[in-house]
Amino acid sequence: MKRFMLQLFRLAMTMTIMITMAVMIFSLRDRVTSLKRQLAEAQAGEDPGVFATIASRTSIRKFDPSKAVSDEAIGKILKAGMCAPSAMNKQPWEFVVVRDAAQLKALGEALPYSRVGNGAQAAIVVCGNLDNGLPGRGKEYWIHDCSAASMNILLAAKGLGLGAVWTGVYPGEDRIAAVRKILAIPEGFMPLNIIPIGHPAENPPPKDKWNPAKVHKNRW
Repeated sequence: MKRFMLQLFRLAMTMTIMITMAVMIFSLRDRVTSLKRQLAEAQAGEDPGVFATIASRTSIRKFDPSKAVSDEAIGKILKAGMCAPSAMNKQPWEFVVVRDAAQLKALGEALPYSRVGNGAQAAIVVCGNLDNGLPGRGKEYWIHDCSAASMNILLAAKGLGLGAVWTGVYPGEDRIAAVRKILAIPEGFMPLNIIPIGHPAENPPPKDKWNPAKVHKNRW
């Protein structure tokens, strides 16, 4: 009787283990199938996070000087900038990352409109390589290309919970000269803008800029 009960107990344990393993296998299979479906949907459909970031981005002009911006964050922002499209994939952009306090102060004093002196912990100066664009009239496409990179930078900063603002340098001759002198930017490279970056010390509401009257269908 004892031997029979022991065999019955072993059989029950074996069945329990097999059932448990079968449940785990089916659960894992269902999970993998669900992940594949989610990935396919994400690739084929819209990403609501992208639209939320675009719609909620605002220009931040005041920053918290007590909160640092990590090198990792700056790296992610620069990679986003370099994901921008460019004419014939020339990628004529160059970036000067300014983190030195003295350099930031000099930029802020020379260009007070830039908001660099408002607590920003870093600034990215987007420059165009004038010799790495298209020939002839297409040479000015560096402006388009570097502007696309700048927009990516602003969105990446927002996506990381940081604040940033686009402040123009080009085509103001006095602004170009000041930035070129402070950052030792060589001839052949043109500073397009200064983008100060930091943790927001203000929370301006996003502006609703949608205006269907500006949309023309098929022709003007």
